[in-house]
Amino acid sequence: MQIHHIEGYIQTILLVEYPDKLLLLDGGCRCDVPVIKAFITDTLQRDINDLKLVLISHMHPDHAGGAHLLRKQFGCSIASVGFEKQWYQGFKGRVAHSIDIMLALYVARRKGKKIQNIYYSPYLKTDIILHDETPVPGFDEWIVHFTPGHTDRDLSFLHQPTQQMYIGDMILKLRNKFTSPFPIYQPDAYKQSLNKLLQLNITQILMAHDGYTEISPEEIQRLIDKSTNHPLTVVNVIKNKLMKRNRYKN
Repeated sequence: MQIHHIEGYIQTILLVEYPDKLLLLDGGCRCDVPVIKAFITDTLQRDINDLKLVLISHMHPDHAGGAHLLRKQFGCSIASVGFEKQWYQGFKGRVAHSIDIMLALYVARRKGKKIQNIYYSPYLKTDIILHDETPVPGFDEWIVHFTPGHTDRDLSFLHQPTQQMYIGDMILKLRNKFTSPFPIYQPDAYKQSLNKLLQLNITQILMAHDGYTEISPEEIQRLIDKSTNHPLTVVNVIKNKLMKRNRYKN
């Protein structure tokens, strides 16, 4: 097993290579699909049909944005958590979907990237439903873990033989320091997810925006201690700023 790190539009694309098959840890942005194809066919000299499965940790543009297009073009399957309601369900969900796309484009501009088409369906159509603490179908070395907080349905994936865990956006690294993501919709669940890392003795993590790194229990505990007790969302941030402005005026 070898894990390849591919530079995506605004994130690190993690491709897991086996002699007979390939696994994607998240589907990247829509515009990353040609990048993924080129890496498989040109760099690895592999048949694109070797890509068997795309795991989706959560529904943000740089994680689920390329999934449907990958399946349409290459015939791979999509696997994620099974919730009755879609993350971007209803009118508020569609507004959140638009905001998340704009935030992704903002990050791209900050990174010096050109604006590209990253629109994708707000509704994920999965082929395989994943369950907590069960093996990934067809890739039994990888164990699914339910780790909500960043959204209500985040998944992480533990590679048992090496004890490396792909955590999506659960933890970010900015200026060589670990930090919590934005937004955090469920602060209590987020702390529980961080505690799960401690319980599993995870010290090697694969992040969606930096790839592989090591993390100590003390650093994880520091994130728990500093974590917000209230939902940290775009709407809440705007509300707080407006309240502070009104108090200042008065």
